[in-house]
Amino acid sequence: MMELLLDISTWILMMTGCAFLLITGVGLLRFPDIYTRIHAGGMADTLATFLIFGGLALQSGFTLVTVKLVFIVAFIFITSPTATYALAQATFIAGLKPVVDGFGDDGPDENSNTAKVKD
Repeated sequence: MMELLLDISTWILMMTGCAFLLITGVGLLRFPDIYTRIHAGGMADTLATFLIFGGLALQSGFTLVTVKLVFIVAFIFITSPTATYALAQATFIAGLKPVVDGFGDDGPDENSNTAKVKD
C-alpha cells in the first residue's frame, strides 16, 4: 500500500512539473517581448525542476542519489534567478523596451476604445 502511495505521489509531482514545462514553452512562444518571455522561462522552469526532482527523490528513497538531487535543485534555485536577472539587466542596458500596447499589436484597431499617444 505504501509503494502504491509513493508511486502515485511521484507521478503527480512529475506530471505537474511536466505541465509547468509545457506551459513555459507555450509562454516562450506566445509572449510579445523578451521581458515577459524571461519571466515565463525563469519562474516556471525553476518550479518545474523542483517538482520533477522532488518526484525523482521520492522514488529513489533516502540514498546518495537523493542527496545529489537536492544539491542539483539548490544549484538551480541559485543560478536560474541570477541568470534571469542578468539577462533582463543586459536587455535593459542594451535599450530594448518592453511592449506595452498588448500582444504584438501595431496599434489600436477601429473597434478599440484605446487611443495611441503621439510623441
